[in-house]
Amino acid sequence: MYMLEYIAPLFLLLAIIISAIRILNEYERGVIFFLGRFQKVKGPGLIIVIPLIQRMVRVDLRVVTYDIPTQDVISRDNVTVHVSAVLYFRVVDPERAIIQVEHYFNATSQLAQTTLRSVLGQHDLDEMLSQRDKLNVDIQNILDEQTASWGIKVTNVEIKHVDLNESMIRAIAKQAEAERERRAKVIHAEGELQASETLLQAANVMSQNPQTLQLRYLQTLNDISSENSSMIVFPLPLEILKALENIVPAKSE
Repeated sequence: MYMLEYIAPLFLLLAIIISAIRILNEYERGVIFFLGRFQKVKGPGLIIVIPLIQRMVRVDLRVVTYDIPTQDVISRDNVTVHVSAVLYFRVVDPERAIIQVEHYFNATSQLAQTTLRSVLGQHDLDEMLSQRDKLNVDIQNILDEQTASWGIKVTNVEIKHVDLNESMIRAIAKQAEAERERRAKVIHAEGELQASETLLQAANVMSQNPQTLQLRYLQTLNDISSENSSMIVFPLPLEILKALENIVPAKSE
């Protein structure tokens, strides 16, 4: 009987000690409340929490990867797109993350969804497709500013997909084809302009040097004679015609 009187309190004390022991990993912290009031942040390692008097809330300090669900966004040019993104954030102040906001993970995820729709809705479709890096930075800065009071640090935001409906894809394809045709015509016109300028320069050189014109004439005859043709037309330079005009009046006199 005397043994039981000592064993029962001993087991009770041992149970209290075991229930008071907490072990926190290197990436965890414990927010301690003493009779409902914040006391301190403990960890990592072995800590003691007095039952019924103290309460501990575990906080994970590792980076959280959150896939933002696909959001229907209407761009500034009234195009409906389906956008999905991924958010990276972590807790930098466990005290604020527990005291300042209820369920910081849910609050951050909801804020990320609304911010994604708000920011992308201020841009055109072309900007969503071509300036994705800039949009990522804008969304990250806005989220980081709004979650700072919660003890949350948004480290990165990445837009994964910007999906369009079939009709919009066909319209973009037609626009791209028209743009390619326009560029081809511009390049062709620029080539014609450069060729005409080169020909004008060549004509100016030949006009100043009649011998050059004669050499060009002989080269043309050589090119014609090398072709398989049954008829050859010999063009006469203007200098020869002028010489004949000078001879004919002399004979008539």
